[in-house]
Formats: sequence, C-alpha cells, structure tokens
Amino acid sequence: MEDQRSIRLAQRVRNIAPSATLSISAKAQAMKRQGIDVISFSAGEPDFDTPGFIKEEAKKAIDSGFTKYTATPGIPELREAICEKLRRENGLSYSPQEVIVSCGAKHSLYNAIMTLCEAGDEVLLPVPYWVTYLEQIRLAGGKPIFVECEQSSLALDLNALERAITPRTRLLILNNPANPTGVVLSEETLAQIARIAVERDLFVISDEIYEHLVYEVPFPRSIATFPGMKERTVVINGVSKTFSMTGWRIGYAAGPREVIEGMARLQDHMTSNPTSISQKAALAALRAPSSVIRDMVEAFNTRRKLMLSHLSEIPEISFPIPQGAFYVFVDFSRYCSGRFAGEPIGTSERLAELLLEKAHIACVPGSAFGMEGYLRFSYAISEKAIEAGMERLKSFLQRIA
Repeated sequence: MEDQRSIRLAQRVRNIAPSATLSISAKAQAMKRQGIDVISFSAGEPDFDTPGFIKEEAKKAIDSGFTKYTATPGIPELREAICEKLRRENGLSYSPQEVIVSCGAKHSLYNAIMTLCEAGDEVLLPVPYWVTYLEQIRLAGGKPIFVECEQSSLALDLNALERAITPRTRLLILNNPANPTGVVLSEETLAQIARIAVERDLFVISDEIYEHLVYEVPFPRSIATFPGMKERTVVINGVSKTFSMTGWRIGYAAGPREVIEGMARLQDHMTSNPTSISQKAALAALRAPSSVIRDMVEAFNTRRKLMLSHLSEIPEISFPIPQGAFYVFVDFSRYCSGRFAGEPIGTSERLAELLLEKAHIACVPGSAFGMEGYLRFSYAISEKAIEAGMERLKSFLQRIA
C-alpha cells in the first residue's frame, strides 16, 4: 500500500522565499541548455577566472595533503592575513581572535545576524536591499523594519533612518557599495549614520564585499572606523568579488571578540571550518598586491559606461549612476504599467519574465529587492554580450504599449 503520510516542513522553511537572483540565473541556464541564446544580466559574480597564482596555491595544498579539518574560525595564518588587510586597507586594528572565516560572506552574515538578533528584535533594513538580508533576519526571528531611500539617488535617507528607530531596534544592516544600486555612501553620510548608531545604541552589520569595485570615487571608508563604532560593528567581507572566487566560498567577519566567539560557537555546529584548500587559496589572494585586480576593475568600469550609454537611449526610464559593485538599478515603472500583446504587464516580475521569454535576456525584478517597478542589470559580462543584450532590450521595449 502506498504510504499516504504527508511531509510537514518546519515553519521557518515554509516562510523563506527563494533567491530571485539565483532563480532567474537557473532559468536562464536551463534555456541555454535547450539551445536558446540567452544573454544573462542577472549574474552576481565576476565573469573573470580566478587568478592563476591563487589556483596554484590550492593545488599545492592538495598535493601537500592539506585536506583535513581546520579550526572552526579558520587557519591562524589566514586570520592574521585578514587582520593585516584590515589594517592596511581600512585602518582597522583587530586581533586574530576578533576574526572568523566562514563558507562565504553570506555565511558570515548569517552567523552575525543569528548571533546578535533575538526573536522579536527589530532590524533596520535600508531599501532597496540585497535579497538574502531579509530572509536571514526572518530566520533569526527578527522583525525587518524597512528604511526608505532618497528617491533620486536611492541612497539611505537619514531622516527615514531616525524615524524608523524604536526601543525594540537592535541592528542596522549596511551594504556599502550597495547591491542592487551600486550606491557608495559618502564619508559625510557614514559619519551621520555612525552618530545615530552611537546615540541610539544600535549595532551595525557592515557588508563591504564590493569595496574594491568602485569607479571615480574614493575607496569607501568602513563605518567601523568612526568614533564609537568599532565596538558596535561587525565588518563582513570576503574574496568572492574582489578576486573572482565566488565558487571557493570564503568570507570573513571582524568584530568585538565576544560576538566573534559567539559566531564561532554557532559555526561549530553548522559547518565547522570552511574548506581547508580554499583557505590556502584565500591566503594567497589576501597577501597579493592590490594591483592584481586593477585590470578587472578597469574592465568593469568600461562595461559600466557601455551599459549606461545604452540605457540613456531608452525613453521614460531613470537610474542613479552606479559608483560601485557591478549593477545598474533601473526604474521601468512606465513599462510595468504598459501592455504587451494586449495584456497588462503590471509588475517588474512579469516584465522580467517577458524579457526572458520573448527577448531572451535575463535580469532581476526590483520586487526581489523591495522596490517594485525596477529591474537590476549586471554588467559582469562581456562587452559583446552587453551590446547585444541592450539592443534586444531596446527592441523589446518598443513593443510595449
């Protein structure tokens, strides 16, 4: 007799929304496997190969038998290299005991949120936000409080930030440079955020994973460097974006020792250590001179300008000029309110579906980032693909009434 038992998933899992960015990428890949020529603007990773000297260190680790468990928070020499990187590039002084290495920056973020957020705590989340922040807050039992942005720049609205704080507010999550907008917060804005955090006793999780990918603006300052902030900030970073090492899964966090030790206890029972081989590769990356990524940043800047030039030719859209990361976040509200083949479009999700189905270009709907009417385009693809994809976009939009 067939087993009729139903499977009951835990509520925390039922409440999680799938990652829209990963879902779109998966659909695009499936279409490509069917032989369809899809140009994907949905990627959240550099298209460059990991530098050769980093791969060589991984091979050496394998050949030398460095394939066993390590300490949960990472090998000592990698934690020391992270401390040196933070001193050299960010002006921050940490001991290795104040650093933990995790299985990607996403894992570091999850550890930090789970360690700092109690059930019912309010967590300030500036809109638009990276999709995973929201779900991680919910998994921790926190209550996300959405903070409005300035409509023209899409940067954090400081007045809205102050209005959002209540006696239940525990955390503020910052992403600088920001995904999906490419906004880089100025030193003046960061100083005001730091003042508010100190005055209102907020803890800050500062996601700085895109710090090296900036264009025509100074290297972004970490909020942890402002007076009173180091003891109330967890800095999140990693090697994925800077060194094109997304698949190696190495991220890290630096912060007050008590917080880092709590994150390590959590990680003890989740993953233990990140991959031993990847840790050796990350060590080589962090010890390398910053010049090794110069060509990649210059290439991204060229692609950024190319995409912006195409987007500027499209009527009735608007977007802030991205200063960092590798995304453009575009207001397509006029087209979302239009009709295609006689049917109303209605939402950014439907517009993204039509672009994939009819124009064979993949992008991510703004609703995934908390802003309806927008689409996110990544320029972490070749110039040739950007040219072809933008032409398809312009051609398709002409068919919307």
